[in-house]
Amino acid sequence: MIDYNRLNNISGWLIFALATTVYALTVEPTASFWDCGEFIAVSYKLEVPHPPGAPFFLLLGRLFSFLAGGDREQVAYWINMLSVLSSGFTILFLFWSITHIAKKLVPSEETLTNYLLIIGSGVVGALAYTFSDSFWFSAVEAEVYAMSSFFTAFVVWAILKWENIKDPSDENRWIILIAYMVGLSIGVHLLNLVTLPALGLIYYFKKREKVTRNGIIATLAISGAIVMIIMSGVIPGLPSMASVLEIFFVNNLGLPFGSGVIFFAVVFLGGLIYGIYYSIKAKKVTLNTILVAFAFIIIGYSSYSIVLIRSTYNPPIDENNPEDILSYVSYLKREQYGSRPLLHGQYFTAELVGQEKGDAVYRKGKEKYEISDYKLEYKYDPKQTTILPRTYSSQPGHVQKYREVLGLKQGEKPSFSDNIYFMLRHQIGTMYFRYFMWNFAGRASDIQGATWLGIFDALEEVPSSLAENKGRNAFFMIPLFLGIIGLIFQYYKDPRNFSFVAMLFFLTGVAVVLYLNSPPTEPRERDYIYAGSYYAYAFWIGLAVIPLSLGLKKIIKAGNVAAILSILLCLSAPAIMASEGWDDHDRSDRYFSVDSAKNFLASCEENAIIFTGGDNDTFPLWYVQEVEGFRTDVRVIVLSYFNTDWYIAQMMRDAYESEPLPFGLSLDRYAQGGLNDYLPLVERQNIKGGMMNAEQFIKLINDEHPALQVPTSISKYNSVPAKNFFLAVDTASVTAKGIVPEQYQNMLVDRMTWSMKGSGLEKKDLAILDLIVNNNWERPIYFNNTSASSVNFNIKKYMMQEGNAFRLLPVENPAGNEMMVDTDKMYDNLMNNFHWRELDNPEVYYSEDYRNFILNHRATFNTLIDALLLEGDKERARNAVMKCLEVMPDEAVRFDHFSVQQVNYLMILEEEELAIDMAEKIGTRADEMLAYMFDKGITNRFDLQKNLISLSELARTFRSADNNELAQKYETLFRNYYGMIE
Repeated sequence: MIDYNRLNNISGWLIFALATTVYALTVEPTASFWDCGEFIAVSYKLEVPHPPGAPFFLLLGRLFSFLAGGDREQVAYWINMLSVLSSGFTILFLFWSITHIAKKLVPSEETLTNYLLIIGSGVVGALAYTFSDSFWFSAVEAEVYAMSSFFTAFVVWAILKWENIKDPSDENRWIILIAYMVGLSIGVHLLNLVTLPALGLIYYFKKREKVTRNGIIATLAISGAIVMIIMSGVIPGLPSMASVLEIFFVNNLGLPFGSGVIFFAVVFLGGLIYGIYYSIKAKKVTLNTILVAFAFIIIGYSSYSIVLIRSTYNPPIDENNPEDILSYVSYLKREQYGSRPLLHGQYFTAELVGQEKGDAVYRKGKEKYEISDYKLEYKYDPKQTTILPRTYSSQPGHVQKYREVLGLKQGEKPSFSDNIYFMLRHQIGTMYFRYFMWNFAGRASDIQGATWLGIFDALEEVPSSLAENKGRNAFFMIPLFLGIIGLIFQYYKDPRNFSFVAMLFFLTGVAVVLYLNSPPTEPRERDYIYAGSYYAYAFWIGLAVIPLSLGLKKIIKAGNVAAILSILLCLSAPAIMASEGWDDHDRSDRYFSVDSAKNFLASCEENAIIFTGGDNDTFPLWYVQEVEGFRTDVRVIVLSYFNTDWYIAQMMRDAYESEPLPFGLSLDRYAQGGLNDYLPLVERQNIKGGMMNAEQFIKLINDEHPALQVPTSISKYNSVPAKNFFLAVDTASVTAKGIVPEQYQNMLVDRMTWSMKGSGLEKKDLAILDLIVNNNWERPIYFNNTSASSVNFNIKKYMMQEGNAFRLLPVENPAGNEMMVDTDKMYDNLMNNFHWRELDNPEVYYSEDYRNFILNHRATFNTLIDALLLEGDKERARNAVMKCLEVMPDEAVRFDHFSVQQVNYLMILEEEELAIDMAEKIGTRADEMLAYMFDKGITNRFDLQKNLISLSELARTFRSADNNELAQKYETLFRNYYGMIE
């Protein structure tokens, strides 16, 4: 007779090997976009990432980085492999969990048929999750979600393992192990905590033979309370209590810094140790188990001590600078991100009727903790508030989306039914169910906002740009239907375990949606958040093997044959998921996230300062500097962080070869809660010509001159006395420095002038103004495209493009608010200094994020080519066009709307054959896409506009080149589609 345990173990390890191999083959070799660059950088040097951090992930990442040896370029690969292994083990424990549950759904006889059904269920379910879109995505990059999934899979497997244990002492050991793993998971991600109510059901079902509705409700209530105790009472709660004592001991008792924390630690740990000791002496087993489990949660949670330890050493990446207990609590609570109303709050149309002074915000002074600010509590019209607020944000983009989804006209206010409709339609429907269907039905494309594919959608004919999009995955809903079969079968055959899986599915899916209460738009798709829900659904996909086998057995009669056929039929689900998903999950040989970061830094002169905007503008730059040591002389400044005093303080320190930034204002002038958090425009009549001297303004700020100050009922703040500024320029000094290109010497000005964009300055704007005034053109100051548009000054007319970055110079473009081009530096950078690894490889998958950065580089080439043509330098213009087509060919990355401009350049450069070939490809695709959009009633304005402009520009290009035949062709297409719009 076959040994079931041996078979189950061997099968599980084989599935683990298969999944790990798949992920290892498709893993990204370097740092991908979004948070990965940051996590790899801070893991490599144990620095401090964005709140609330992931210290246990960083510690393991640091260990994996050692496998790179001395090759810094291999560090990212090995930290990515941490996610690969975490994901492989997730599949292993999922397999064993499914077989545990499947075993209860087949007869207890030890027969080959039953073994085939059990193992087959595990194989099908585990492989379905292996190749699911969202999990595969996280499995091949250095993010926390793969390891978070591992902890989820482990604790689920552990509670199911605990279910079979008879010895009470062994039971308690497993409970303590689960508690320890929960504690460790806190140092990775909090999603694992939401599984606890589902685990509580398993505990209840085992301990109570007679299951009652009240018993289930009580179990869920107790489990939910445990979750809240950990999330509120342990994670931020314990440090918060320590901070209260710390302030009391230092401020009231006059004791030294740290005394309150030490007192709290001694009392808390002493009380916990005594409690454990007492439970042993008094032989109180339940109390002992609870206290020991709690102790192990604390031990796991202690990985967060690394945040305090490393922040104290002031590493280059030290977000929020949580080096004392007060800033540490703020870090854990993610206070920099604000909060969202959950159970009660305002509609987006609610009127703000007042604000009240809330709790004091302390900061560490020289001898005691000082009040730096007060939290503001906003009060809204009670008639415009509701329970369970879902439409709460008043940001313009969010308001537009609310009205779009709800069909509300301008000025129309939402009702409670609108609020609930938005929750069901958009938050659950679009922001969760759409993702769920991506994983088990199919996905239309990798373009943000893409819908899911039904059976008929998968069969329809679509334009080549969609058909060839590697992110288009058609599963024909096979995994979805199998999951429904498994769900229904388990519901009728094993309602207890069905309730466990269903609760797991709900808690890691819809419950997360309700708790997060996400705004209506996000900077990227967030499907990875709900991977735990897809993990639970994989149980039901696997369990579908059993009912299908029972159905086949009625026809075939032979149980073994029916079981094998059922397994083969169900394996069609992971097979099609693997086949369709491989090309858009294979990240091997993809380097452009890192190369684009190097191109930003390569655009800068030595010892430069460069301002960046969002995550993808910044984190890859951090990676190449911190890990690969590339251009560490350049100081990278995240513009949004420049609104905080802790970040400005870091910019006042050395970082590798970069000296402190040349601020004129002292750090206390940037203190949070001080006079300069926000400076509104309060125009003064006595400002000569309505124009403020920027140097004088900075001096007044430094002197805290009362002429700038505006009192309020709560405090006071500085203001801006004029909308317009000027700065005197020492042209002789600038000329001597040789920083102005020769062809722009005649545009050098002795006085720069600019105006504010809005009605006030943020702290970041004040800091930039401070740098401009006090830098004296010593260090080159650059902006990327995002940051250049985000500064609240109209200074683009003083910017010179030298690559992918724009340098601020006292040279004014006579054309107005347009940037200029240093063709010599820009040509040298693009032709010789930029990096283009594998960008010409058609086999490499470039997702939308990568394509957008490629689009930016094509735009950069166009800017250079245009400037060269204006200078009459056709030779270098031709070289630039050919270089762009060489490193970013259509075969690897399809031509986009910036490529249309290159058709015009090629015609000017008398490369007519190549231009016509490009135009044919672009025009045909635009024609296909527009015909498809009008046929389907799709009204995506950006795509519509992009394709229409492409046709219009092609017509204009060929008309200018006197090719009337082609001009007429594209103009006719344009007019036809434009007429359809009208």
